[in-house]
Amino acid sequence: MLLKTSPAMKSFSIHSSLSLTTCTVHTPTRLSLFTLFRPSLHFQSLQFFNSKGYSRFTAPCKFPNSVVPVGSSSQLFDDENEVESDEEEEEDDVAAEEYDTVSAEIEGDSEQDEEDDDVLEGVGSGQPRYEEFKWQRVERIRNEVREFGEEILDFEELASIYDFRIDKFQRLAIQAFLRGSSVVVSAPTSSGKTLIAEAAAVATIARGRRLFYTTPLKALSNQKFRDFRAAFGDSNVGLLTGDSAVNKDAQILIMTTEILRNMLYRSVGIASSESMVSEVDVIVLDEVHYLSDISRGTVWEEIVIYCPKQVQLICLSATVANPDELAGWIGQIHGKTELVTSSKRPVPLTWHFSTKTALLPLLDEKGTGMNRRLSLNQLQIDSLEANFYKDENPRRRRSKKYQFDVPPLSKHDMNSIRRSQVPQVIDTLWHLKARDMLPAVWFIFSRKGCDAAVQYLEDCKLLDECERTEVELALKKFRVQYPDAVRESSAKGLLRGVAAHHAGCLPLWKSFIEELFQKGLVKVVFATETLAAGINMPARTAVISSLSKRIDSGRTLLSSNELLQMAGRAGRRGIDEKGHVVLVQTPYEGAEECCKVLFSGLEPLVSQFTASYGMVLNLLAGAKVTRSSSDSDDSNVSPSGRTLEEARKLVEQSFGNYVGSNVMVAAKEELARIQTEIEILSSEITDEAINKKSQKLLSQSAYKEIADLQEDLRVEKRIRSELRKSVELQRIFSLKPLLEELGKEHLPFMCLQHTASDGVLHQIPAVYLGKVDSLTTLKVKNMVHESDSFVLNNGSKSNDTESEHATEPSYYVALGSDNSWYLFTEKWIKTIYKTGFPNVALTLDDALPRAIMTSLLDKEEMQWQKVAESEFGGLWCMEGSLETWSWSLNVPVLSSLSEDDEVLKFSEAYQDAIQRYKDQRNKIARLKKKIARTEGFREYKKILDIAKFNEEKIRRLEARSLRLATRIEQIEPSGWKEFLQISNVIHEIRALDINSHIIFPLGETAAAIRGENELWLAMVLRNKVLLDLKPAQLAALCGSLVSEGIKVRPWKNNSYIYEASTTVMNVITFLDDLRSSLLDLQEKHGVKIPCYLDSQFSGMVEAWASGLTWREIMMDCAMDEGDLARLLRRTIDLLAQVPKLPDIDPRLQSNAVEASSVMDRSPISELVGS
Repeated sequence: MLLKTSPAMKSFSIHSSLSLTTCTVHTPTRLSLFTLFRPSLHFQSLQFFNSKGYSRFTAPCKFPNSVVPVGSSSQLFDDENEVESDEEEEEDDVAAEEYDTVSAEIEGDSEQDEEDDDVLEGVGSGQPRYEEFKWQRVERIRNEVREFGEEILDFEELASIYDFRIDKFQRLAIQAFLRGSSVVVSAPTSSGKTLIAEAAAVATIARGRRLFYTTPLKALSNQKFRDFRAAFGDSNVGLLTGDSAVNKDAQILIMTTEILRNMLYRSVGIASSESMVSEVDVIVLDEVHYLSDISRGTVWEEIVIYCPKQVQLICLSATVANPDELAGWIGQIHGKTELVTSSKRPVPLTWHFSTKTALLPLLDEKGTGMNRRLSLNQLQIDSLEANFYKDENPRRRRSKKYQFDVPPLSKHDMNSIRRSQVPQVIDTLWHLKARDMLPAVWFIFSRKGCDAAVQYLEDCKLLDECERTEVELALKKFRVQYPDAVRESSAKGLLRGVAAHHAGCLPLWKSFIEELFQKGLVKVVFATETLAAGINMPARTAVISSLSKRIDSGRTLLSSNELLQMAGRAGRRGIDEKGHVVLVQTPYEGAEECCKVLFSGLEPLVSQFTASYGMVLNLLAGAKVTRSSSDSDDSNVSPSGRTLEEARKLVEQSFGNYVGSNVMVAAKEELARIQTEIEILSSEITDEAINKKSQKLLSQSAYKEIADLQEDLRVEKRIRSELRKSVELQRIFSLKPLLEELGKEHLPFMCLQHTASDGVLHQIPAVYLGKVDSLTTLKVKNMVHESDSFVLNNGSKSNDTESEHATEPSYYVALGSDNSWYLFTEKWIKTIYKTGFPNVALTLDDALPRAIMTSLLDKEEMQWQKVAESEFGGLWCMEGSLETWSWSLNVPVLSSLSEDDEVLKFSEAYQDAIQRYKDQRNKIARLKKKIARTEGFREYKKILDIAKFNEEKIRRLEARSLRLATRIEQIEPSGWKEFLQISNVIHEIRALDINSHIIFPLGETAAAIRGENELWLAMVLRNKVLLDLKPAQLAALCGSLVSEGIKVRPWKNNSYIYEASTTVMNVITFLDDLRSSLLDLQEKHGVKIPCYLDSQFSGMVEAWASGLTWREIMMDCAMDEGDLARLLRRTIDLLAQVPKLPDIDPRLQSNAVEASSVMDRSPISELVGS
């Protein structure tokens, strides 16, 4: 049945492990032809266009990125899948490739570089050899090796398969590989790191051996599979994913990192004879900088630790701050490793900054600082000139006289200037179009923002008639081929040349957008940050809409790595002479903040090594218990597994321990020195220490006079503090009746203000909705009354209950002009205006505006973020929805509101409190002057100045101490402690006996499964209650285990989801008790691994598994298509594992096979290798 959801559902260098050599690299801006030649006889590509659509893009080095048809980017979205979830709503992100060096150092190479490069002119130079496909050249080299032996394999032989000169860093990396070393390559995005892996694959195939190529994302694995199959032929390339295998015995096998890690478990754990790794000579770890990823980084460390030492590793990384540490670690635990780095981008980047009226260079001419034209003072001058000197002689306007007559900026002025310079999307877009800077990828950190931008530009025409016709034809063909995958709300924008690309879209639709973009038929893609980590989709320009993003704990600035990662999308090798990055003015972030992030330097790789149930079971377990049919009490065991000490030696080989061994001692010594110095300085600025110094330097009479006056000053300051509090209480008392009265009439405009941590005063125009207690929405009311975060303390000690109640702060709600809801107390109100929205229905049957806005507030997910706090209550903020956008657009800017319209009148008691506070402040000032006139004040002031200097020094030392402590916390190894905690849980629950190393059936199942909490999944799948479930019901239950991060989207007009059947709900209720017992056991041993069980979306999975069509299931659905597809793919992935797990009932395995086969259909079915 359908149930309506409640709102609640809502210097290039090369290093060896033994020696170091340094040289500079030059990276020519030439195109790799890796993707230019694709033998059409070898595989079927996911084609959204007819063959004629590709003909005009086949010219080499003209449109290289357009010739690659993009296949399915469906994700399973477990550990191995693309990390794009509701992080886009909290704007949480996953790192990927980067990065450009922004200083002038990237602009040139030495003459020696050119001489070195001349040596390579003969390699692949001259006329391209178009008579052969690359796979044919590979086959030729293979035959030559068979005939003449492996000795003929050298750099020149491998380079002969390319039609262009190989870059120096590529050459050095290939030569290091041919010497038998493992290689770590650190280079920017699109510089050609994949070519190194490809050359290694050519050598490996020619020798008749095997190579594994791993990627962090399943979509990238599919892409590499297609690319390598085009280069090496179908028979030589295979793909291995969690739920399918294509040609898994091929010499080149593509897979995700989690798949390889699980193989290595078998090579070091309970079934080494089954391992495929024993046959492998080379392993390529692409995107190895993912090692720093909080949730998945441990997988890369485990692979390096467990990998057999005879296997050569090729680690490809984006530019990071500490590649030498990474190479040193691999060299220490795995074998000889050489490091090759390059910081030069093949396509240089130009940085711009967009304001409301102009698109200006962000950097100065040297590229080492901010363009002075973007300073706030200059923006103020421009504004004044525009307003006051429009008719004046231009020379006069530019004269120094007028330049220096500008008044100094207050914090309010700075805030106003920033707000006045915020451009609309259309402003920036037309600058890009006028300067021929399209196509562009435009990063916006929320799905709603991406969709809203597309709707905003639906009337803009970025395509000519020919291009529009081509898009229409492609869209018709796509609609015929995948009718359920068409995103109708985006079709109109697509015909105008704009599109959205985020996790709310179906993978098939995103693939379609990617292909249109690569063919130049989409000019602007509005995308969330995850695109920077996804499929190859370079553009001429990357626009970054904001320098901050929303996370669980509030808003945070982008790191330099994140900024450069997104900027790396700009500049297409072989097409663009330079790429463009455009940063945009926002109300709170300007060019100064952009340059601060840009020049802050790259972040280092940080170990994220953590233990898991799968790790512990696979490392410790070497003995299986098998029950014989004749005697159930007999046990046959295989040879014992690793001892705890052996396991510890493995675990302590983590990257964190390596870095820690080099850095930790020095850092801790420095931290101890700083803390000692802080203690000494702190003891010198106490009142007691100052008194002692004063007594020593001053005469007795002078000291007594100053001491008495200082005591009087302290008393008067305490009184001033009390009076300041009294002022605030009287202000609240004056505001309360006004707010209550206004809450009954129209919706007035108001101004909220707060001072940020950096001292900037923010003033926010808003429309007042009402007092929380008087609103009809229960969600906000219950949250305020039940959450400790909103507890109010008025600080009054009065015995007058009525008076105390009158001055007690209350919470109110308003909608800001920035389309954000604000929850606040009287403390944060600057003023209120007479004007506002009339609380009158537009038509007879319409609801009143206050009721409409209240219902919109009720739809929100109540994800409030604290903006400011005080003893009189906090100021909280929550992003609005598309539905509230039109309301927020009608809130006027403060400059258009007249002071005559202010209705805020304060009581006489408030005015008296203000006067008393002013009098006390004057009294303190007179007392300070009196102290300054005393006999010994000159000497006393010297003591105070020294104390102030020491206070400032303490602040600097504390900041340094905090940075050191953070660094130490990052590198402090914790893997072994977690390992022991988890081993205690599996011992107590009888999954594994850690003393005898006997693994029990529960442990066998958990060791073989992939998931966040392998033990919990094994406990569920082994439970007999599942045997009574039908296939669709089993799918629904599995969906409840993998629905973490999936949410309803409250901004959508649709509000329905399917409810699970009674049988499924009963089983989930039963399993919830089992889950509680495991959580209690984990808490007992200090293990913090989540156990997911959520029935909210089980009905949607059950409906799909029962055969409902996509149109039926999405009708009035409260979920985004991409979210539902991701949930279904996760469920299919878990179901696909069940038949392969040991000691699982055959009936359950049969039902799992049936359920997964029914569910794996369009539009969410995987198109492996297509």
